Amino acid sequence: MERVGRSYGRGARSVHALRELDTTVYARSLTAVMGPSGSGKSTFLQCAAGLDRPTAGVVRLAGREISRMGERKLTRLRRERIGFVFQSFNLLPTLTAEQNVLLPLRLAGRRRDTAAARRMLARVGLEGRAQARPGELSGGQQQRVAIARALITDPAVVFADEPTGSLDQDTATEVLGLLREAVSAHGATVVVVTHDPAVAARADRVLRLADGRLVQDTAGATPVCA
Repeated sequence: MERVGRSYGRGARSVHALRELDTTVYARSLTAVMGPSGSGKSTFLQCAAGLDRPTAGVVRLAGREISRMGERKLTRLRRERIGFVFQSFNLLPTLTAEQNVLLPLRLAGRRRDTAAARRMLARVGLEGRAQARPGELSGGQQQRVAIARALITDPAVVFADEPTGSLDQDTATEVLGLLREAVSAHGATVVVVTHDPAVAARADRVLRLADGRLVQDTAGATPVCA
């Protein structure tokens, strides 16, 4: 992200959600994005993931500029190269866990690989629950399905928006451990938008926002640029 800005409205009533934000998220790392309410965390995620377009600056993903990409190409890129994990899980209630995990492959027009879906469910500790529907799973188990769904396409980056926000502390710790394992054991790239200090404690890097600006960049392990 190079000098990225995002404003809403015009004139004196305009709101600047992001202001000249410069940062790079590195491959094979867990990056936590933190800040108080209204600091720009959600707008950061939306612009970085191609869900919203900045009003200034440039956003690149794995060398490709996405901030000015056409909507059709951008939709395809999100389906194939970006994974999402949400606080509310966003699972389809009429589909089984396996079918929910397979949904990104279906949307991307790729082969329906049930064996891969079951392997992914086993990776997140849900072996044997492939045919369960979301209503038959606990909140922590539903978030595990959401993580498996986010990883099934082997995305360039996974964006997680408050993934532990609706979970109890023990379950949140387990889910955070899965995201950490996705990075350390499987080479994933994960960006977590959160207010939870426990996430920051497990991250390789913490970006802190305030009033739409990047005010602190605390790095842990040596990063490898995408």
